[in-house]
Amino acid sequence: MQQHAGVGQHARVDSMQIGIVTLFPGMFGALTEYGVTRRAVQQQLVRLRYYNPRDYTHDRHRTVDDKPYGGGPGMLMKTGPVGAAIDAARAGQNGAGQVVFLSPQGRPLTQAVVQELAQRPALVLLCGRYEGIDERVLATRVDVEYSLGDFVLSGGELAAMALVDALIRLQPGALGAEDSASQDSFADGLLDHPHYTRPEDFAGQRVPPVLLSGDHARIARWRLQQRLGATWRKRPDLLARRGMTAEEQALLDAYVQEWQASQEQEQ
Repeated sequence: MQQHAGVGQHARVDSMQIGIVTLFPGMFGALTEYGVTRRAVQQQLVRLRYYNPRDYTHDRHRTVDDKPYGGGPGMLMKTGPVGAAIDAARAGQNGAGQVVFLSPQGRPLTQAVVQELAQRPALVLLCGRYEGIDERVLATRVDVEYSLGDFVLSGGELAAMALVDALIRLQPGALGAEDSASQDSFADGLLDHPHYTRPEDFAGQRVPPVLLSGDHARIARWRLQQRLGATWRKRPDLLARRGMTAEEQALLDAYVQEWQASQEQEQ
């Protein structure tokens, strides 16, 4: 049986539709009951619908798994229930949804990918369990596979929740400040700059004076320099792919010189 957020309310016509094929729809309460994502679902900036393969079985035990041909450990999710759940999810979106399988074998899920997916009107997210899903389902139903990284989880639900959270942040009106998402790490290929709040002095460390100056141009320049520096120190591969303007290169050169001098003083 499918469930969906916003029961009894009129859905926004422009809401992004996300169908989630999962054996454990209750896990997604972590999204719908807390914080920014809860508000976005309540405001119907996105519509989440859950499709449990157990609801598409035809035996009294509601069996969704079976032993793999050729032997081996574990069980596989069967073709019938999973395929029917995916078909139902796509039908609920008038066939508009791209089917995404969350898998360690998929392409890396990056902010650029999330930004592209966020422009789509509908998605179907497939969450695997057990040892995996019959290959024929993947061949006939799945459009693309994405991975959170080179590690294995017990199921695809956590990966799907991470993707949905990232998608929600990019929906207009989801964040309090309209430019918050545009300033996130990776939004333009750089990591984020440091953030500070009260008190001005904590454990002997003071807030950088530039942030207290009230000079918005200087603050913006400092923040850009800090973003360049953080990316250079932590993810130089991002800089290599992104490239820099002459102004950015000058800011980074000054940052590197100052950072290297501070490292020498600490030795």
